[in-house]
Amino acid sequence: MGDLRPDPDQLLARIQSDEIQSRRGRLKIFFGATAGVGKTYAMLLAAHQQAKNKHVLVGVIETHGRTETSAMLEGLNVLPLKPLEYKGKMLTEFDLDRALAEKPDLILIDELAHSNVAGSRHPKRWQDVDELLAAGIDVYSTVNVQHIETLNDIVGGITGVRVWETVPDHVFDSADEVVLVDLPPDELLQRLKEGKVYLPAQAERATQNFFRKGNLIALRELALRRSADRLDNEIVKYRKDNFVSNVWKTRESLLACIGPGEESEKVIRSAARIAAQLQIPWHAIYVETPRLQSLSKKARERILKAISMAEEMGANAVTIGGNDAVESVINYAKEQNLSRILVGTGNLSSWQWWRRGFSEAISRQAPDLDVTKVSRGNEVQVGQHEGLDIESWLWQFKAPWQSYVVSVLMCAIAGVIATPLNSLVDLPNIAMFFLLTVVLVSVKYGLGPSLMASLANVFIFDFFFIPPRFSFAVADPQYLFTFVVMLVVGLITAKLTTGLTYQAKIANRREQRVKSLYEMSRDLSGALTLEQVAEISQHFAEVEFKAKSTLLLADDENQLAEVLVEKKNVLQVDISIAQWAFDNAKQAGNGTDSLPGAPLLYIPLKAPMRTRGILVLDSPSSTRLKSPEQRRLLETFARLLAISLERIHYVSVAQSSTVQIESERLRNSLLSAISHDLRTPLTALVGLTDALAMLDAPLTIEQQEITELLREKALKMNSQVSNLLDMARLQSGAVQLNRQWFPIEEIIGAAIKAVEPVSDGRHVTVSLPSDLPLLHFDAVLMERVLINLLENAYKYTSKDSSVSIGAAVISPQDVEVWVQDNGPGLPKGKEEGIFRKFERGQKEGAISGVGLGLTICRAIIEAHGGKISGRTMAGGGARFTFTLPRGIPPQIHFEDK
Repeated sequence: MGDLRPDPDQLLARIQSDEIQSRRGRLKIFFGATAGVGKTYAMLLAAHQQAKNKHVLVGVIETHGRTETSAMLEGLNVLPLKPLEYKGKMLTEFDLDRALAEKPDLILIDELAHSNVAGSRHPKRWQDVDELLAAGIDVYSTVNVQHIETLNDIVGGITGVRVWETVPDHVFDSADEVVLVDLPPDELLQRLKEGKVYLPAQAERATQNFFRKGNLIALRELALRRSADRLDNEIVKYRKDNFVSNVWKTRESLLACIGPGEESEKVIRSAARIAAQLQIPWHAIYVETPRLQSLSKKARERILKAISMAEEMGANAVTIGGNDAVESVINYAKEQNLSRILVGTGNLSSWQWWRRGFSEAISRQAPDLDVTKVSRGNEVQVGQHEGLDIESWLWQFKAPWQSYVVSVLMCAIAGVIATPLNSLVDLPNIAMFFLLTVVLVSVKYGLGPSLMASLANVFIFDFFFIPPRFSFAVADPQYLFTFVVMLVVGLITAKLTTGLTYQAKIANRREQRVKSLYEMSRDLSGALTLEQVAEISQHFAEVEFKAKSTLLLADDENQLAEVLVEKKNVLQVDISIAQWAFDNAKQAGNGTDSLPGAPLLYIPLKAPMRTRGILVLDSPSSTRLKSPEQRRLLETFARLLAISLERIHYVSVAQSSTVQIESERLRNSLLSAISHDLRTPLTALVGLTDALAMLDAPLTIEQQEITELLREKALKMNSQVSNLLDMARLQSGAVQLNRQWFPIEEIIGAAIKAVEPVSDGRHVTVSLPSDLPLLHFDAVLMERVLINLLENAYKYTSKDSSVSIGAAVISPQDVEVWVQDNGPGLPKGKEEGIFRKFERGQKEGAISGVGLGLTICRAIIEAHGGKISGRTMAGGGARFTFTLPRGIPPQIHFEDK
């Protein structure tokens, strides 16, 4: 029997987790296959039961006009919804702040996947729920299967309807309780016909589209499977928390065992086939014991191939270390609640009758597990004895020939030292002296030389110490027994000593790897530049993998560029292979399944947010990187690099944002100061030019031309200063919209009149429908938008061009207005950039302006809840379009006379 005591680390982690959970509220989700199965009704029914002993508050409930659901609200405290303005409309949303202030014991939040109205604290309702739980408030909520993130596309493929409101899987899985509310498809369709799900018109459309019987059956199966998956996780968690050792066979589960034999590939194929037939996830495990660590190169490559095959076939493949493979497999199966184990028949021949098979050992130690044997078939290679891997057996004795020579010399030296002792001590004591030599040789040189030392000791002991001396003849037959015991003890001692020495080396190597990872992570945490990260990665690759390396980093267009450091070992990187590995987020090159003929290994650096680049390795031995421990080390190495690169990226983004914010603030202050200081003298200058024209003494023709030109330039300068001042006011948020209901045609006419002096006689075509409604806007600012757009059209078109203005109702919520010319159009690629401050369509030249007109237009339109954009028309010319919320005009009542 194994040790049933709980692991101290697991026990401590559980205590800490329970302490955190005790401060949080509990989340209970009512889960269903689709709308109409009764989730909200079941939630309200459960709330009525809780209301007898707790303070229950209804945060938000979507009744969808169902009378049965509405009736269930009676007797419960309902939290008033919070009004929010969105695009000119008043909408209602869950009032999170008031709910926190009420501090109920339990709150009901319907439709967990709902997206909140813009302006709410959180964009998603499940984030509101998380804040409530953090405040210690219990929450009841509802979710449909199509709203689960990982099932969203599957449901869309079945029903042809894709919903965009989803809940992350971790929110669903972390719920304290999930209640499946189920209803057979025929009963749901009957409820739909009776108008208990949707209104009659909606119900008819739903029956023809989403609510078809086949869809409902498929969605019901998805809901049941997802609930079963969550229950599996709960069972695993319960067994861990309560230290249950036996496997609970609540669901079919599978574990394939990978061993050093040739049958491993067949085990993997059989497991994948069974898992596909049963539609269940499966695991594959390889236990690396000290005996298996001394396998031949060929045997290790066979194991690595089997592990890779299992991963490709969809298994959760793991590699663990342990002294006893049977015990390790049983512990893993019980930890993951895997009831069926697939093993190969093994290589046990008739001469190994004494050795218990792997499957029999599992069955004996864990009778609650089902063990299935997979036959080897006719896969034994010619020249290989069944049950005996000659190559692996000989591999254990592999050592330099010098070590064999030294082991014989050490035995000879032991014989020389023991010769003077022959007359002083008994022969058994001298035999012990030779055993000491075997121990020393095995510690220093390994199993092969120690075996040689054991044989040499027997011969030396027989020739020089056993009567008759200097002869291999034995006078007393009892010494034959001494020779046998001496040889067996020597071999056993050599085997044990070699094994312990090897395990000590492995432990030291693992400790060294952990130390190297710690040092690398410490250095990466202090790295501030990409060059420093590249230098740290090069050093680690050289020390741990004996490999040269280089780092390729992706830019904003996902194109790779090498990060150069002052090192001589520059690699000849194939950028096309690196780009393929980056685009597909998959390893490529030497030792992989993708482009295996390439001399270098390309590893994607996958960070939490995105793939950051490629690590390129040039290892003298690709097999070295394939071993399970080296693979784990390589994956950890790449992960740490990716996280470090992402950290540096976001530090750079934060610094750039800070500089941009400070620059914007300084620019706005400067604009405000300049515009105020210039506006007064410019206004006075315009007034002086007007005064010159009104003097009693008439001006000459030249003086009049100068006065008019001076007045024109002063007005243009005053307009630019007005733009600067408007921009500063808009950016500071000091502008308060004076909204009134106006017909848009009045503002269009006023804008055309205002820009007439700079139109150079251009014809403006106005196209407005007769049924255009009144709009709610600030007339002064909206006139400024149209003036800026018209001036922009006049600046960048010839004098014989035409300009058109139009408007139309594009939806029940929005009205669209456009200004279009037939000029050269917008610069390619700058359709969005021209709306930035001081950004101009053309470089500075003869065309005047400071690049603020379109920026002001966007600020004004967005302040009204609309959007503005520009594009080049197919036939030529630029078209600027903006939308305004339609709203509901006030009713005009006429008095009867």
